[in-house]
Amino acid sequence: MWRDSHRKVYRRSPLVVSYWLGPALVFENYATQKQSAGPVFVSEVLDFCGSGRTFGELVKRFPEQGERSLRAAIRQLLKYSLLEVSGKETKAADQAWSNWRSWNPAAGYFHFSTKNPKFEISEMGDPRRLQRIAREHPLPPRVKKYPGAAAVALPKGEAKAEFARVLEQRRTWREFSSKPMERETLGPLLWWSSGVQGWARIPKVGDLVLKTAPSGGAMHPLEAYALVRNVEGLSAGIYHYDAVGHRLELLRKGIGKGEIAAMLAGQRWCGNAAVVMLLTAVFERTQWKYEHPRAYRVVLAEAGHVCQTFCLTATWLGLAPFCTMALADTKIERALGIDGVKESVLYAAGVGMKAERKATAERLRI
Repeated sequence: MWRDSHRKVYRRSPLVVSYWLGPALVFENYATQKQSAGPVFVSEVLDFCGSGRTFGELVKRFPEQGERSLRAAIRQLLKYSLLEVSGKETKAADQAWSNWRSWNPAAGYFHFSTKNPKFEISEMGDPRRLQRIAREHPLPPRVKKYPGAAAVALPKGEAKAEFARVLEQRRTWREFSSKPMERETLGPLLWWSSGVQGWARIPKVGDLVLKTAPSGGAMHPLEAYALVRNVEGLSAGIYHYDAVGHRLELLRKGIGKGEIAAMLAGQRWCGNAAVVMLLTAVFERTQWKYEHPRAYRVVLAEAGHVCQTFCLTATWLGLAPFCTMALADTKIERALGIDGVKESVLYAAGVGMKAERKATAERLRI
């Protein structure tokens, strides 16, 4: 290996951050989520390899280390993906990451370092764990008030109006009927939450889509995919929702309860839903207009807008919706055939027919 190492060019990964964690200086590649503590010497090596260096150049720059020590250091830096060997793979990676340059490291570090976390989820939650937390740290105030401020009473509006009824009845459901959901119901659910309602033309720029949910600059980075398990007239499988043509495009046949539960971090009850909608973001749409990493906040907020519209529409249609951010990101992205860089999953919302017995949503009003 080291015979040709003099010809190889080593460069610092463009996705590395470093920080102090207690007494340790930590170096982390936030795309691979690999991290290692190391001395300040590691910073010097990574800095020197910013534009790519051969082993011979490293020996000349750090003669006091000796060849054996440098070889060991390079092995470790390659192992933790802090260094990489320049070549076709790195060129392809540079191209895939090109749109993230203006958002990195701020937004990129947050987005990629928070993917694929380990969740501890029980089917109905663990009240004993919450009780232990409450004993040590009492629950914070649930609302904020200014007791000394002058207050003005406000009318609530017509409680019997349909829109008010839908808002009041929106709950998170975890139990579903085994009855299949009607295809005629799935249509309006996807249309009102994700369908393109119209177009806005900007001269010498192009056409922008209009949807029911707001989007920064009308960039609308979100795409919707449907994991269909129990819908009349539809084969079980993974579909992409064509937001313009208002149709489902079959990507893969077959999807079972277990696979859905695995995608949603082991939440078994999610596998009983008739449909699970996965919201992804095609980041370059927003990155095209907004170069500042704050725009990543906008994308997250937009996922919340669409998800709430989905849940309210499902409630209006008499269905039982839920939403979750407990995601096995990489499993989902592999199943959808997306790269997790240019397009990545952000949110999930599911729906089914209401259970015959009284459900958690009715008992706990959550």
